Amino acid sequence: MSKKSKKSKKSKESEPREHTTTDDVSPDAPVSDEVHDSDRKLKRKAYEAELAHLQGELVAMQEWVKASGAKVCIVFEGRDTAGKGGVIKRIVERVSPRTFRVVALPAPTEREKSQMYIQRYISHFPAAGEVVIFDRSWYNRAGVERVMGFCTPEETDRFLQMAPAVERAMVDSGILLLKYWLDVSAEEQTRRLESRIDDPRKIWKLSDMDLLSYSKWYDYSKARDDMFRATDTSWAPWFVANTENKKRGRLNIISHLLSQVPYEQLDRPAVKLPRRQAARGYVEPDLPLRHIPEPY
Repeated sequence: MSKKSKKSKKSKESEPREHTTTDDVSPDAPVSDEVHDSDRKLKRKAYEAELAHLQGELVAMQEWVKASGAKVCIVFEGRDTAGKGGVIKRIVERVSPRTFRVVALPAPTEREKSQMYIQRYISHFPAAGEVVIFDRSWYNRAGVERVMGFCTPEETDRFLQMAPAVERAMVDSGILLLKYWLDVSAEEQTRRLESRIDDPRKIWKLSDMDLLSYSKWYDYSKARDDMFRATDTSWAPWFVANTENKKRGRLNIISHLLSQVPYEQLDRPAVKLPRRQAARGYVEPDLPLRHIPEPY
């Protein structure tokens, strides 16, 4: 086989595989078993093996982003407890924090409240060779701020009119913008919130705002529907992900993300560890250092 055919075969094998997605599925619409079988358990070994494969592809995407100067912006929105933090953790787990940056802004300061609404987000947009992930974003205005009364209906309407134009400007400037909405059923949200109440590892995830938001399920549904109608555009569409099953949801989202970025596997030079220097008389001194206990 020629070198050219070998290279072609290798390139073909390294391309991300296509996966079924729910791009055009309404969050409230029933999803057939052929598309989603979230009740079917995914065994840990199978999940970890597929996650490892996808994380390897994320590293390949990272190297392409750095080499090509691409600018990638990923927005994660969705129901409380839908798993935004979990999928973001798996995306950034094996990549460089110098390339992948997670933005989770706190409540705005008094100064930021006086600015144009989207102004505080713009400074976090990606530069060349960067991937920026928003753990909640400017869409707070269409969701939590609207439902909880932190902004007026007129401010929400103005935002929904403005957002598509801002996102068009982002895309025209060369930013690849991906927007994901993570969705779970009311029953699964209840189960996940209840699991946080007595778990010391999760109690920090349960705030007064979460409890108040829980009571407003249908207000959030209406806000989400209006957001989709106004901001699901051809240049920045929304992608809906069913995360009823967390493991399947994570794999599906990462797989879809990879399919949306036109990255290529870059040739890597052969790596060989250099020869370690000789001791040349060095002897480790007996210093009075404080070693930590070793109970494990």
